[in-house]
Amino acid sequence: MLHKLNSGENLDRFIPNRSAMDFDFAHYMLTGGKVEKENVEPCSPSKQLYRKHLAEILNMNRTRILAFKNKAPSSTKRSIHEPYSPVHQQTKSVKRRRNISQSPERILDAPDIIDDFYLNLMDWGCSNVVAIALGNTVYLWDATDGSTSELLSTDDDNGPVTSVKWAPDGRHLAVGFSNSHVQLWDSLVTRLLRTLQGGHRLRVTSLDWNNHILTTGGTDSIIINNDVRIRSHIVSTYRGHNQEICGLKWCSSGRHLASGGNDNLLCIWSISMASSNSSSQWLHRFEDHSAAVKALSWSPFQSNLLASGGGVGDQCIKFWNTNTGACLNSVNSGSQVCCLLWNTHERELLSAHGFNENQLILWKYPSMVKIAELCGHTSKILSMAKSPDGYTVATAAGDETLRLWNVFGTPQVGKPPGTDINQEPFPKVPRIR
Repeated sequence: MLHKLNSGENLDRFIPNRSAMDFDFAHYMLTGGKVEKENVEPCSPSKQLYRKHLAEILNMNRTRILAFKNKAPSSTKRSIHEPYSPVHQQTKSVKRRRNISQSPERILDAPDIIDDFYLNLMDWGCSNVVAIALGNTVYLWDATDGSTSELLSTDDDNGPVTSVKWAPDGRHLAVGFSNSHVQLWDSLVTRLLRTLQGGHRLRVTSLDWNNHILTTGGTDSIIINNDVRIRSHIVSTYRGHNQEICGLKWCSSGRHLASGGNDNLLCIWSISMASSNSSSQWLHRFEDHSAAVKALSWSPFQSNLLASGGGVGDQCIKFWNTNTGACLNSVNSGSQVCCLLWNTHERELLSAHGFNENQLILWKYPSMVKIAELCGHTSKILSMAKSPDGYTVATAAGDETLRLWNVFGTPQVGKPPGTDINQEPFPKVPRIR
């Protein structure tokens, strides 16, 4: 213990810590207990035994009598001079870093896919079927057995197909066309159920489902909520963009919609604000991107966290708190951001790019450190979708290929049949030029 005494001359003195002193031992040492005279006659055995016992009790090997502080506690850390032993590592469970293949698991031929950044031409449904639009035709590829079928083909007056989106049931598919129509198809019986028209004036480039509500956006900059159960399907509209809508994404709870446009705007809409047959005011309207906003993805582990990506003139991935409207972070990816996908198994984000590398980048969130960079496409990636189990990612690009990547890990079950690479599952169709 340290005491400071103030006197008139402002002098200091230090008083030792008496709790650390051993006065019995001090008295024994001062009275000659440690000094043996050479001329003293040898002690009797009983006296020698007594002195030995006394020395053990008083800890005769000590040399310090007074102490100004208690002895520091002994360290439990391994000495730097102590040889390494793997036993120290057994107390901690080390998580092995997964191996991410730099090559796709499968490459499928996708002839005549329209190389247009603003279109959404591919989706992977919960029934494990990939729908892809190639020109005027929509094909279905079953990832379970590798089989391919044609769902629809339209003429040039209606086509080409400009967007596709699976309903939550994995059976019904919404298809948008350049003539402003939207069709609903039953994929199990290959039958057209109904055509939604009268809402848009130009091509429909973006689609997303919120239970029975199909939300559509197009070149006319209008967003329409369609209730597919009723005859008068248009239940509300959102007006906040002034150019083509190229991205639509409902959050998992269905309460908020994110929309991105060619006007560089990102808008957040609330389902509770949508009244029948009326235009609703946006909840947030962000102007931070400096290019078209197509890439949108809601976080699977934080309901109010949204990631957005800007086009070639922006190249940034931004993160938003949609409750407060705050931009949490902005990262320059170095190239055009075409699509974004969250990993549902780890806190990771996958981005798909265009100019200049046309690559995939896997990021660790929230540090945004690059985990892997996957190259292979020779043209910008137009669409990206995830398998129902959340492990495999499909990308469709302007190089007329559809590639499957094992990015997010490997499921416990074995791989499905039909895993041969370089298949050509989609029949050749007349090229649209």
